[in-house]
Amino acid sequence: MPHDRQRAAIRLARVAALETSGFFRMEAFKQITGVAAPMPMDNVDTDMIIPKQFLKTIKRSGLARGLFYELRYDADGNKIAFVLDTPPYDQAKILVAGDNFGCGSSREHAPWAINDFGLRCVIAKSFADIFYNNCFKNGILPIAIKDDATLAALMADAERGESLTVDLEAKTITRPDGSTIAFETDDFRRHCLLNGLDDIGLTLKNAPDIEAFEARRATERPWL
Repeated sequence: MPHDRQRAAIRLARVAALETSGFFRMEAFKQITGVAAPMPMDNVDTDMIIPKQFLKTIKRSGLARGLFYELRYDADGNKIAFVLDTPPYDQAKILVAGDNFGCGSSREHAPWAINDFGLRCVIAKSFADIFYNNCFKNGILPIAIKDDATLAALMADAERGESLTVDLEAKTITRPDGSTIAFETDDFRRHCLLNGLDDIGLTLKNAPDIEAFEARRATERPWL
């Protein structure tokens, strides 16, 4: 059996290899400019975002087809008209929605599917807490715009097929007319998104301390 210190080093090496390979790597979010897709619906739940039949995988890729599946396909699997399948929204990077987005079950496949489609930002009046937290862990910026008039203006921009610029460093949304809307987000979550740090990435930043602790523990408590 390998020594505890060796086992710890092996575990860290395996995690680092997965991070380096991109399996766990979260893309940093600093600023994006892209088409905003309108979805003027309240209470969009996670089952609507990604139905249960797509939850069998633990891979984060390949889920774009299941995104809003029941709104995009009929019972026979034939495509029906849906905003995200209609140009220019099929290239959208931003989704503008209504109130209580991401409610329902806690499935992390919901942000996986959104990200896999290419959407990096969701703007809504409010979000369910678990979905909101999961977005930050998967490279998606959720922005809550509580003012009805402001959200309506962004929805109108989206309905015209306009592009928005979302700047996380400045914490602003720039509209097509050049006007800006300020938004707030938690400083720690903002730091993680700006630097592409998910839970694995945060752990790996402390790899030297973890290795030092394991070495010290093996010396001080060799019976463990």
